[in-house]
Amino acid sequence: MTVAVRMIPAPRTMVSGRQPEQLGWIGTPDMAMDVTVITTGGTIAKTYDEASGALHNDRPVVESILARLRLPDLTISYDHVLMKDSLDLTDSDRERILDAVRRAVSTSDAVVVAHGTDTLATTGELLLKTLGDVRVPVVVTGAMRPFEFRDSDAAQNVTEALLACRLVSPGVYAVMHNRVLAFPGVVKDRVGQSFVRNTTCPTTPS
Repeated sequence: MTVAVRMIPAPRTMVSGRQPEQLGWIGTPDMAMDVTVITTGGTIAKTYDEASGALHNDRPVVESILARLRLPDLTISYDHVLMKDSLDLTDSDRERILDAVRRAVSTSDAVVVAHGTDTLATTGELLLKTLGDVRVPVVVTGAMRPFEFRDSDAAQNVTEALLACRLVSPGVYAVMHNRVLAFPGVVKDRVGQSFVRNTTCPTTPS
């Protein structure tokens, strides 16, 4: 039996910072994608050290998260660039992240960057400014609580980031907590522990 799948827009879906006509389209369910996941450390990847009783960035965890998901139509490549708290990132570190994204956008249908939340917005703005009219979605995500914690938001955010790769048009986005926020003008809400749009910032690049 042949099942016809009609490609339709999602007219009521709003991505903050984008007009409806700038959104992506929902393709066929079995549409294959090549996604590169770039890891940089951050809270999402912090693990507990029993000897010291402290949390450290010592190994990537995104592969463990994705291993629990059913992703039959994705080919995922990993580029483990850094393992650092984002507060410790230097200009040189951000250049390494930028170089990794540049490489990935030339060979992938989408790019996910797992990043610490404290300076996620800084890196997102740099990517937007430097990459210009990027040809694929670049989605930056992270977690407020480490993946190893029972109440972690890591799996939710990584899953949402992968889904956003299918649904949004080319550009740079922050995706967390059921929100897709297009750069520029994304900021961390330290009270609400999430990301929001800075309403004083224009929603299109100058």
